[in-house]
Amino acid sequence: MNRHEAALKKLAAGTVIPANPLALNSHRKFDERRQRALVRYYLAAGAGGLAVGVHTTQFAIRDPKFNLFETVLKVAAEEARAYEKSSGNTVVMIAGACGPVEQAVREAELARELGYDAVLLSPGGLNHLTEDQLIERTKEVAKVIPVVGFYLQPAAGGRLFTFDYWRRLCEVENVVAIKSAPFNRYQTLDVVRAAAMSSRADQIALYTGNDDNIVVDLLTKYSFTENGKTYEKRFVGGLLGHWAVWTKTVVEIFNMLKEAAKKDEIPASLLTLNAQVTDANAAFFDVANGFAGCIAGVHEVLRRQGLLEGIWCLDENETLSPGQAEEIDRVYRMYPHLNDDAFVAENLHKWL
Repeated sequence: MNRHEAALKKLAAGTVIPANPLALNSHRKFDERRQRALVRYYLAAGAGGLAVGVHTTQFAIRDPKFNLFETVLKVAAEEARAYEKSSGNTVVMIAGACGPVEQAVREAELARELGYDAVLLSPGGLNHLTEDQLIERTKEVAKVIPVVGFYLQPAAGGRLFTFDYWRRLCEVENVVAIKSAPFNRYQTLDVVRAAAMSSRADQIALYTGNDDNIVVDLLTKYSFTENGKTYEKRFVGGLLGHWAVWTKTVVEIFNMLKEAAKKDEIPASLLTLNAQVTDANAAFFDVANGFAGCIAGVHEVLRRQGLLEGIWCLDENETLSPGQAEEIDRVYRMYPHLNDDAFVAENLHKWL
């Protein structure tokens, strides 16, 4: 089995995939040293994959003014290869791809050249296209590289899709996974039911991106019965911006949930944990202000830990919302068992 096959096998089995933030200095220029440190942190924390060039990495990296898309993808790929060499572990490398067909295909080709295993294909900014057109776009990208389908919540630039859209997407050859992130139970059910009842059900891995329900998504066995036949499906992992912080604890929780999901009875304490993780996410992602400070909130936690120098984004208007820092203070106080500050403090000098 070659490296790429091993990575796809790992993706199918389920793993922790943090969405990588972008490290900038006070002049809003790329900070390569800290970008590498972030990747080293995620891999040392036990993440099984990396998602790069996605929403958390800031879509503006594609803007010719910044021209950082290829640079950021390359840095992450180099660090992942070095880690694979030293540890013997395979890292699932997923690149973001977005825009109209031509742009998405071009980004997919670049990802393939840089050794990425799949692309997370964003529907963002394409609300003028029909579902038919988006399915055709998926097929074109899937000719280049394996595709992770993406249900992106409307608040982050996505849109609502019909069950039929997901049913058809699941039948596209080389769609290997779907990230479900509508932050909505009804719409999540559409994705799960479509995948469970697809002729390619065993070839599609479901990843949660529902930051409001991470723990329960990973604990639930979904079951659908039709014409006397029962179809079952689970979320096997997560691909989340939320997992870009406190990642060591995330990996520990993920492994615990995988074990718990094998049993018939779920401890009530895990439902309490679900609420705590959701509350922490509300602070990081600035839910009170319609997610306006979601990227800056992730940066703020990494800044407090010393991984980032500041919370700067490419768009200088993108920063913490009023009261958001206090909300992050609050969840730090309320849920000290969720942070991994000690792990970061112990290893920061190595990563930097």
